[in-house]
Amino acid sequence: MTPDELVTKKDLENFKKELFDLLKPITSGQVPSQQKWLKNKDVAKLLGISNASIANLRINGSLPFHKINGTYLYKQSDVDQMMKSTEKKSPKTNKS
Repeated sequence: MTPDELVTKKDLENFKKELFDLLKPITSGQVPSQQKWLKNKDVAKLLGISNASIANLRINGSLPFHKINGTYLYKQSDVDQMMKSTEKKSPKTNKS
């Protein structure tokens, strides 16, 4: 067992706090909004890019992701945010 794998009492307290924060809306009768998750193929289709381009976005940190059992998942809101942050206006051209 490495030191990185040890769970401290503080870790457990933090986990408990985070868990209670997540459960609070449910116990109070409020239903949290559902986050839409996208797979690689969904992001590729949505953005019109290849899987390699998506990998580059992951690697350079432009697109946050989660990997579960070898499947990459992306929050719809993160994809939308990335698109807004990279949006550029083209300069006006003067045609005569």
